[in-house]
Amino acid sequence: MLSVDGVLLAVVALSLLIWLVQEIAGRPCRIARLAALSRQALVEGMEAGFPVWLRLLSKLLVGSWFLLAAVIYLKRDGDFALMLVALVLFCGIVSLSDRLFFRGRRVRLMGAAPVQQVLSHIRQDAERQQVVDWAEADYTAAEYAKSFFPVLLAVLLLRSFLVEPFKIPSASMVPTLQVHDFILVNKFAYGLRLPVVGTKILPVGMPERGDVMVFFPPNDKRYFIKRVIGLPGDQIRLENNVLYINGVRMEQTLLYTDSRSWPPVLVMQENLQPREHLMQRYPVPTPHASFQAVVPEGQYFMMGDNRDNSSDSRFWGMVPEQNIVGQAVYVWMHWESWLSLPSFSRNGVIK
Repeated sequence: MLSVDGVLLAVVALSLLIWLVQEIAGRPCRIARLAALSRQALVEGMEAGFPVWLRLLSKLLVGSWFLLAAVIYLKRDGDFALMLVALVLFCGIVSLSDRLFFRGRRVRLMGAAPVQQVLSHIRQDAERQQVVDWAEADYTAAEYAKSFFPVLLAVLLLRSFLVEPFKIPSASMVPTLQVHDFILVNKFAYGLRLPVVGTKILPVGMPERGDVMVFFPPNDKRYFIKRVIGLPGDQIRLENNVLYINGVRMEQTLLYTDSRSWPPVLVMQENLQPREHLMQRYPVPTPHASFQAVVPEGQYFMMGDNRDNSSDSRFWGMVPEQNIVGQAVYVWMHWESWLSLPSFSRNGVIK
């Protein structure tokens, strides 16, 4: 089955191969073409006479990236962290290889006697420089790789180790978080982790009960956001949406009844001892309003604040420690759609 991640890796590998072929085989061909031409021929068209395969490589490169863009648009899927790491590695390999090896090789090829003889016949400095620039110009892959490498590297470091933006996709965390809220996720709150693999390289802190956490559930590669309810070793019991942790009842206080939806929901203040937070539930218990489990070591029990409208640990199990992404800390914008203006009235710390 065609996947975004598979197409991405194939396109990156193909781009690297095309660039190596262009630089290793195509560069001498280009400079030899320069040495064989007269001044008039250089003016008329320096690309004329190139092997067909060499002229098609750049078209193949561009076509492969258009294919990747089409697959991403159609599938609306893929691991963004993997995409970013793959692009940074590609740009880094191209930039470093060019600096350490191919740049000096171009200088040596351009210093050959036949090339210098052709250049000596060009009287105008500007015209001579134009020819030199053509012969030494980066191929498409290297041109974009060297341009984007610093930006992509900065984004990767920022996103992997400091903070990452996240958009709330569902109503599972209402009333704490609304659909279309844009939030910031602290990536170092629970330790620095390598992108893609999630291996912790620097312990910093551990999740605490009541934290709002972003993670990968065990059955999905998409980001989820829920509240940490159960820590390793905790005994969790839910009776008619009333939570008991290790036999202790987590008190709920009714704040108001929200009748804007049907059925109406009860908006409650829940005390997770010592942290308090908002949650909501239906007046009449649903089939999933009762549940019990023991949290294994190294795992966490997660639930949405919208207790009767949340896909969480009651359905797909506990969250392993290595699946943690970070702690949701701040709402910085609410934006319904492109047809509306963003709102900043909900900005604030996530509790």
